[in-house]
Amino acid sequence: MFTQAGGSVFEGNFRVVIPARFDSTRLPGKVLLDIAGKPMIQHVWERAVSSGAGEIVVATDNDRVAEVANGFGATVCMTSPACTSGTDRVAEVCDRLGWDNISPVVNVQGDAPLILPASIRRVAELLLRNPEASLATLCVAIKSVQEYSDPNVVKVVFDRAGRAMYFSRAPIPSGGHGQDQDNVWRQAWRHLGLYAYKIDPLRILSQTPPCLLEQTERLEQLRAMWLGMTIMIEPDEGAHGPDVDTAQDLARVAAILRDEALSRVQQ
Repeated sequence: MFTQAGGSVFEGNFRVVIPARFDSTRLPGKVLLDIAGKPMIQHVWERAVSSGAGEIVVATDNDRVAEVANGFGATVCMTSPACTSGTDRVAEVCDRLGWDNISPVVNVQGDAPLILPASIRRVAELLLRNPEASLATLCVAIKSVQEYSDPNVVKVVFDRAGRAMYFSRAPIPSGGHGQDQDNVWRQAWRHLGLYAYKIDPLRILSQTPPCLLEQTERLEQLRAMWLGMTIMIEPDEGAHGPDVDTAQDLARVAAILRDEALSRVQQ
């Protein structure tokens, strides 16, 4: 472990893997699409570099992605096309590179060009502060009843110690007898898909077939809970920037990045 001037005591004591799948149903080849003069994957990698991670690896099964990532200086690990999820891809990188269980690994999605470096560091620190946990992740407050009701928005409930109790696409917590249903959403939390893993539990997770709860909700983290793994979670309101799943998302993110660049020039 080392600490840079002004940095966290945990800085450098975690790794980042960026799963970068070329094939995408809604936006094919999205990780290589240009955003403000750079491929999307480069934006993600640069933010991971700024997080203070001790090692950063782009994981892909696509030669074009590997060539582009190598071109801007990233370390690339070629993974199997048989990987069915980013979790499987991260686990394969850990095995290929022989990483031990001491330093956690953060899974930073390759379609998250607005991810904050501080959030990457925060989720790693959360896991390092809780040695009994297997995973850590983040959440933000639900902002509207529409968001609360949207099955594409994953909700989470957690206990007073910050241990996740359940994740669902359904509106949770749900109003009980006599509750004002219009206000229940104000107590709800939206889960963000940024994870830090301890490597031994990650291997177990990747090697275990999906459980019934996971298949029902279509949420991979329920497999970890079904296995009895502790998932720590905490709010991070700064972490919620739009990922890129559609052409509309791409245009919105490009506009945000252009505004950020203009603001830096004007300072």
